[in-house]
Amino acid sequence: PRYWVPEEEVEARLRARWDRGWLLGWRDIARATDERTVIAAVIPRVGVGHKFLLMLPKLAQSVSMLLALMDSIPFDFCARQKLGGTDLTYSIMKQLPVLPPEVFDRPCPWSPGETLADWIRPRVLELTYTAWDLEPFARDLGYEGPPFRYDPERRFQLRCELDAAFFILYLGTPEEWEREATPELKALFPTPRDAVAYILDQFPIVRRRDEERYGLYRTKETILAVYDELAECSRLTLGGG
Repeated sequence: PRYWVPEEEVEARLRARWDRGWLLGWRDIARATDERTVIAAVIPRVGVGHKFLLMLPKLAQSVSMLLALMDSIPFDFCARQKLGGTDLTYSIMKQLPVLPPEVFDRPCPWSPGETLADWIRPRVLELTYTAWDLEPFARDLGYEGPPFRYDPERRFQLRCELDAAFFILYLGTPEEWEREATPELKALFPTPRDAVAYILDQFPIVRRRDEERYGLYRTKETILAVYDELAECSRLTLGGG
């Protein structure tokens, strides 16, 4: 680190406000040249500067859901519509559409026998817990094992699964779209999948880097493939198939 803060000073600031061995926050700087607008993370319990803004939720057990949501592409797309400069401030973050905690207590439509939280939590854990300094976070999620190996391909797949899931949570199932979307919206996007494809096309830097490395927009193709799979599983589950 470039700067050092006395541990007792950090503890004095947090003592009456936060009792966990980690912190949740996001990067204030959101430049047009960055792949993503919202870059949120769980970090060790250390001092931070004013460019890493902290969030201290009352429901600490829901942090894995909140972190997954904030780092999802649907949420990022919403943030881009609101942000006018390069600072993702508290006032802007408070205006963004965050799903309420009770949503994640619902049954997972594509994984019978699990809640949405049950399905999301292990993916967030594996993506986050890759070093011992976040052991307190892993223990709070009920995991007693060692950190996970940092495997780029595995991480890419997990992130695509989470993105696809949050597209369904934000846009609804095809049946819900047909029933609830306005005529104007359906004229632009006949199905929610059409909206997913459109949103993914609004990340040109992600697309360019994918095409330079793989010759195709791999992120979009993978998310759409996972989205189709989850949507079909949801249809079969809800339809009793």
